Amino acid sequence: MPVRAVGTLNSMELLLILIVIAAIGFVVYSSRQKSTALTNAQADARRVIELLGGQVLNLAATNDAARQALADASERYTAASSQIAQADTAPKAQLAKQSAVEGLYYVRAARTAMDLDPGPPLETLAGQRAAGSVTEDRRIEFDGRQIQASPQPSPSTPNYYPGGRVAGRPVPAGWYSEPWWKPALRAGAWGLGSALLFDSLFHGMHGVSYGAQGFESGLGSGYDSGFDQGYQQGLDQGQFTDSGQGQDVSWNDSPNWDTGNSDGGWDFGGGDFGGGDFGGFGDF
Repeated sequence: MPVRAVGTLNSMELLLILIVIAAIGFVVYSSRQKSTALTNAQADARRVIELLGGQVLNLAATNDAARQALADASERYTAASSQIAQADTAPKAQLAKQSAVEGLYYVRAARTAMDLDPGPPLETLAGQRAAGSVTEDRRIEFDGRQIQASPQPSPSTPNYYPGGRVAGRPVPAGWYSEPWWKPALRAGAWGLGSALLFDSLFHGMHGVSYGAQGFESGLGSGYDSGFDQGYQQGLDQGQFTDSGQGQDVSWNDSPNWDTGNSDGGWDFGGGDFGGGDFGGFGDF
């Protein structure tokens, strides 16, 4: 029987060793990439959450519309803080950031209601583009009550929604007499008659060019399904704008908006919130 010299490897054994080394290297590289993406996403989310927290703490409402908007902003701050504390993947951290961006929309609404500078543009929320926005005053009778919609805050329309999807259905951005979308928000599904309410309130309104059928399907005319699908794919793959790093912004060299001066004087640092379009999770 031929005896092989100690330390000599045949070609098959050498190939197996190379494959094992390559596999280990790939696992180490993938692990580092995921760790980097998570760290970047967490830092990005925390910046926005801290910005939102500063606004919630420093702004004082002077009317009902601002008071309701700040209450919603505070709720988003609480949700985002809880989400980032539990975020162990980059997509989960991105969800926390999305909640915080929603909160900043409510802050902008509160500032608008108090005739203050609303601040710089924000990232587009999920489904916001498809949902459209209220462009004219409307008042309807529905189920024994009056429901109003307006592009501007008023004593009769103190409830703001930034636009997006609730339980899979579009809700246009605007000010409303009541938060008619909140039952669906809590239950995760729309009740009977919701399509009729939607159609009655928005039928023929410029900027909301779809009716009850579009509401039932969750789609509006001009809805870009690839928009949401592309973002969801980005979440699944852990890929985000700027290689996992969101846009940074500074406000007059301070993490807070100027709450006492409507002139604003916004100072942008390194970009703004207007760069990324989000899709896939518009519901709170």
